[in-house]
Amino acid sequence: MIRAISMIGAALALAGCMDSAARPHPGQATFDSLCATCHGAGGRGDGPVAADLPVPPADLTALSLANGGVFPRDAVTAQIYGYPGRYHSAIMPEFGPLFDGGTVTVTTADGAQVETPRALVALVDYVETLQR
Repeated sequence: MIRAISMIGAALALAGCMDSAARPHPGQATFDSLCATCHGAGGRGDGPVAADLPVPPADLTALSLANGGVFPRDAVTAQIYGYPGRYHSAIMPEFGPLFDGGTVTVTTADGAQVETPRALVALVDYVETLQR
């Protein structure tokens, strides 16, 4: 009886590990729907419309490499969100208005506390996972 309970517990634990391993990153769906068209599924700047853009999309996998090995979280967040708002002058669209829903408090590199959309934080976290 005890052995059967132990085996059931082990099976459930293993199933839990497999379930979490198969679960996509919380920001991946947002990346796939908003970013992959230009930046590519792997974030290398090779999306299906990249060749048609007047400026090549950034290789998102090299952001840390270009920043001395440190992921530039604040800059990535600002670029995706579209700061400074409607006056954003880059080719990349402003996605800020698409991030409705709950917010979380994020501490920036300079120590400021900023209420940031939870979906934006998840997307930036996902981009960080793409670093080589």
